[in-house]
Amino acid sequence: MKKIILYVAALIFIAWAATSCEALNDCKFCKTVTTDKKTGDVTEGPEVEYCGAKLIAVQTAPPTHVGDLETVYECR
Repeated sequence: MKKIILYVAALIFIAWAATSCEALNDCKFCKTVTTDKKTGDVTEGPEVEYCGAKLIAVQTAPPTHVGDLETVYECR
């Protein structure tokens, strides 16, 4: 009987530990912001929800430069 209680407690602990990683469950809304370096005009794209590894990739993406345009991701 003690073994069963121990196994159940271990299973509950493992299930809790596997789901407690906030970095993988963290979500944010991000949008692209494009700035024209010549004129200073700013254009914002629609907000999209990113979670986990995709969020990390978006947040660490370097700015993209095409001519005078610079595009970055902004997250909230």
